[in-house]
Amino acid sequence: METVYRRCLLFNAGLIPYTDALLWQRSLLKERILQPSLEDVLILLEHPPVYTLGQGSNLNFLKFDPDNCKFDVHRVERGGEVTYHCPGQVVGYPILNLQYYCKDLHWYLRQLEEVLIRVLAVYGLTGDRLPGFTGVWLESRKVAAIGIKVSRWITMHGFAFNVCPDMAGFKQIIPCGIADKPVASLAEWIPGITCEEVRVNIADCFAEVFGVELVETMKD
Repeated sequence: METVYRRCLLFNAGLIPYTDALLWQRSLLKERILQPSLEDVLILLEHPPVYTLGQGSNLNFLKFDPDNCKFDVHRVERGGEVTYHCPGQVVGYPILNLQYYCKDLHWYLRQLEEVLIRVLAVYGLTGDRLPGFTGVWLESRKVAAIGIKVSRWITMHGFAFNVCPDMAGFKQIIPCGIADKPVASLAEWIPGITCEEVRVNIADCFAEVFGVELVETMKD
């Protein structure tokens, strides 16, 4: 008997300001709370330079005055501490109704990690989890951060995968509040790698891990 996969709309959205993407996610979430049968969504994009803080983030992890910063700083409803987004980093925002998968937030976080571990495996690299932490590490350096929000079992926010960004912005924070574990980018292992290439592998691995049929879609 042929397996029937749940459809998931894939938006390859390019470079989008953080606030625009946040409003887009909130709109998709609201629609799916009202109509739980709507298709799931995976948004893959990049952001101009921006710092974001989770709802309980500690300002002590900033090395600058948030009221006097040349880049935008936003406190949002996701979990986790401060992180940095910029071009060269693939950000993924899955809007999934976990009632169709598994109603367990730890399961969901591990699945997101698994997606990125499989992407690294495409390049012959071994991604790791660290006990007690969320994210993906490569040779003890963090290459992917994860922070989520779930309402009525519908997810928003997601992951940020450092492909080939300018890492200088990370020096202005203690990324994810972890002072003793440095961050890194995939380009340090694979010079010349591009976000366009990695996006394809993220989409493929996401479809495998979550068992969905991705349907590439354009934003209205």
